[in-house]
Amino acid sequence: MDEKENIKERNEICSRTLKTGSRTYFFDARETRAGDYYLTITESKKIFSESGEITYKKHKIYLYKEDFSKFQSILDDMIRFIINEKGREVISERHQKDFKNHTFNQEIKEIHKKPLEKKNITNINFEDI
Repeated sequence: MDEKENIKERNEICSRTLKTGSRTYFFDARETRAGDYYLTITESKKIFSESGEITYKKHKIYLYKEDFSKFQSILDDMIRFIINEKGREVISERHQKDFKNHTFNQEIKEIHKKPLEKKNITNINFEDI
């Protein structure tokens, strides 16, 4: 085992994954050089390009033990606030199983409602050229 593999193996202590639609969250307990642990939280979002190619956009948070208590307190407060204000039901239509992009569908309907423009077309006989 080379040095990079040894460091990687030592650094990865415990991992959990949460998959939610186009996003995946990774919670990883890692080890510092001094032998202490810290937490990384990574959000990975699947992005589809116009050509259909799939890429992933990632954001990572490093959370150290000295910040756990304050972080957890604020996170708990924010979760309670949101639940108290808006309840547990997801109200974003994008999260509904039967979601249809109404804006796109409306644009298609508008296009089909418009009468086709008639253009002046001149018949050309190739024998005339």
